[in-house]
Amino acid sequence: MLDLLVKNASLPDGRQRMSIAVRDGLIVEVSPSLAAAAQQVIDAQGQLLSPPFVDAHFHMDATLSYGLPRVNQSGTLLEGIALWGELKPLLTQEALIERALAYCDWAVAKGLLAIRSHVDVCDPRLLAVEALLEVKRRVAPYIDLQLVAFPQDGALRGAQGPEQHMGNLKRALDRGVDVVGGIPHFERTMADGALSVKLLCELAAERGLRVDMHCDESDDPLSRHVETLAFETQRLGLQGRVTGSHLTSMHSMDNYYVSKLIPLMAEAQLQVVANPLINITLQGRHDTYPKRRGMTRVPELLAAGINVAFGHDCVMDPWYSLGSGDMLEVAQMGLHVAQMTSQSAMRQCFDAVTVTPARILGLQGYGLEVGCNADFVLLQARDPVEAIRLRATRLQVFRRGKLLAQTPAATSQLHLGGRPAQTSLML
Repeated sequence: MLDLLVKNASLPDGRQRMSIAVRDGLIVEVSPSLAAAAQQVIDAQGQLLSPPFVDAHFHMDATLSYGLPRVNQSGTLLEGIALWGELKPLLTQEALIERALAYCDWAVAKGLLAIRSHVDVCDPRLLAVEALLEVKRRVAPYIDLQLVAFPQDGALRGAQGPEQHMGNLKRALDRGVDVVGGIPHFERTMADGALSVKLLCELAAERGLRVDMHCDESDDPLSRHVETLAFETQRLGLQGRVTGSHLTSMHSMDNYYVSKLIPLMAEAQLQVVANPLINITLQGRHDTYPKRRGMTRVPELLAAGINVAFGHDCVMDPWYSLGSGDMLEVAQMGLHVAQMTSQSAMRQCFDAVTVTPARILGLQGYGLEVGCNADFVLLQARDPVEAIRLRATRLQVFRRGKLLAQTPAATSQLHLGGRPAQTSLML
């Protein structure tokens, strides 16, 4: 007997009236109109069954800290960085854990079951690292949490020289952080930025780890560290394991240079994460008019065969006072900013918060095929485009075939702006 049978489901690839059979936490059959005995049977009634949402770029150590120690009055990146510097000495491990766990509850309610979070390693106490390692342990039954050692103040900018922040980063990796991070455009010189890319990629190659760098998060068209990142990826044999996050300077580069850069990135199998909500908010602040959008060149990167995902980046923290953990909101913003309004492009935006970030994170057993983990979300929508348009209600969220959360179906009145339904968590 099956543990769970979901029938009459629409799948993101367009298949309809599909049945998903689950036993022992795994998908054991996917076929049309399957008739089999099961302990629990769910009639999806034609609604969309999707693999869970995945956030490939987030900062969980800062989330839900909005207003601490004060509100970012200007809403700018630089004031946010200054605020984080003021807040760091006041942080406690208990508060970090409490806020992160609260956000993880939000995530589950939204069907977000895998997150890659950058964690600041510039504090010699590694307070945030220890806190998020504990959060990772606690949420493991229901969220795949991947951590990036992120030298937020620059890997080479420590007051005591390069040994300071690089030493902290190595200690974070020793304690179990999964991915090597960086921020080359924030180093003191272009040369230091390039050197940081080299050193950090060498460290990842030495330890057999993935790389995910905040790279060229700038409106400066001469911020070209992604070129170095592509070179080091190839030199060290890291193809498919390296991600450039943000890459907003590509929106300001001239087309001739980009015509060289994108093929280099594709050759290196570099992967990309854009952060639509934050990129459209923080970039272009020095412009009057015409005013740049500031998000990287998503359609062009996709056309070159490069994996491009969308990340949430921030939720209610010093840099962004909004957000709710809803990856469909992220997809919707990405669709608009990148003008991805063709039918195929809108579906690519849905992929950018599901299958593509899962690929970037290297998640095992992700998907809706036989042998995959029985992790999925039943959405109140008929297809991915409608899911983005409505930011569809997550009717039910499953992990390993077990119900984690459910939300009553929205009515047409709610679609027009009524009170949102309440979600029940089963954690």
